[in-house]
Formats: sequence, C-alpha cells, structure tokens
Amino acid sequence: MAQEELAIDCFLLAGRLLIQSGAETYRAEDTMLRMASSQGFTDAQSFVTPTGIIFSAGHKRPTRIAQIASRTTDLEKIAVVNAISRRLTSGAITVGDAYEELLRLERTNLFFPVWVQLIAAATSSGCFLILFNGKWVDVPSAMAIGAFGYLIYLAMHSLTRVKFFAEFTASLFIGVAAMLVLKAGLGAQLDKIIIGSVMPLVPGLAITNAVRDLMAGHFVSGVAKGMEALLTAFAIGAGIALTLSF
Repeated sequence: MAQEELAIDCFLLAGRLLIQSGAETYRAEDTMLRMASSQGFTDAQSFVTPTGIIFSAGHKRPTRIAQIASRTTDLEKIAVVNAISRRLTSGAITVGDAYEELLRLERTNLFFPVWVQLIAAATSSGCFLILFNGKWVDVPSAMAIGAFGYLIYLAMHSLTRVKFFAEFTASLFIGVAAMLVLKAGLGAQLDKIIIGSVMPLVPGLAITNAVRDLMAGHFVSGVAKGMEALLTAFAIGAGIALTLSF
C-alpha cells in the first residue's frame, strides 16, 4: 500500500509541475496516464484543469486531488518532467527515484537571471518594432522601454502576486515612457514603439495552449486558458489606453 501511495504521489506531482510550468492539459493527462500504466495502474483516470488535477488510480483505490495554486511559463521544467516520465515508463528508473527527482525539480529555479530576461525582452522589443514596419531610429528606444516595462512587470508581480495588475502597471509605464521619449525627440513613431515594447508581455503561449486544448477536446481548460489570455490582453490594452487618454 505504501508503494502505491508513493506512485500516486509521483504521478500527481508530475502533472502538477507540468501545469504549473505552462504545459498543455492533454500533455499533463497523457504523461500521468503513461506513468501510471508503466507501474501497473492500467485502469487509471485523470482529469486536469488549469486550477486542479483529479486522479484515480483505479476503482478500488481512493481518488486524489491536487490544487494548482500558480502558473507560469517554464519550458525547461516541462522538458525535464517529460524526460523523467520517459525514463520511468522505459524502466530505466524506479518510481521512488522518479519521485525524488521530481521533488528536487520542484525546489529548483530554472529561470534565467533577471538581467538575461531583460536582455531578451529588449532584443524582442527591437525585433518586433522592425517586424511591424517601424523605423530603425526607434529601435534603441523600443529596446530600452521594453526592458524597462518588463522589469516593472517582474517587480510588481513579485510584490503583489497578481498577474493582471502587474501587466496593467507595466503597460502603463511603457505608454508613459514612450510618450516621454517622443517628446524628448528620441523617437519618431509612438505607436510602433509602444507595440514593440509591449510584445514581451503578450500572452502568446497562453493563446497557443488554449487553441491546442480546444482542438484536443479539452473545452473546460481551453476556455479557461482563453479567458486568462483575454484578461491579460485587456490589462495590457487598458494600461496603454489610459496613458493615451491624457
């Protein structure tokens, strides 16, 4: 019985880490069921939503629930969880070893340092400005404002833990900074600078996952993720609109 409980804890932890890291719903369900099947739980069932996981190892075993308190984007952690699950299903490691590796992974921060994230935000802002037919003279301004806005987002999210408020505040500062740059004569196209600078905040992965979940038939998760992406886009748009209204 203790070994069965350990195995179920391992499956739930793998699913929870995937959802918390931004994985698709069907990926989490498929990973949990493959891991369960490899350990003899052939009649296991799982139901995954963006806020929780319901897992049953069989009709004669109790159903377990895991809550998803927060979600972010960590593709490297998703890849590591997938690698652990593949090693478990192939018999390369035991379920105890897999559980220990997942526990260590849960405690590990795989995000790049803040300065690397800011460089990436600045680079993407400049590239998106050119992609949207902006002028090369506006690239330095877009890069600086994009990095500045992303720094505001990270700081506000760390302080409030409210994702939408952090995105609203960051877009508000981006709009103000873009207008100041234009008034100082350091920019030529206000709209292109704003568009390029807010792109690091745009919920591209959330939109993609929402569409993929809907196409896979996971309508609850697809609609929930779609609404999350819509609220994020609304927060960004509201911040910019508030700036331009003055």
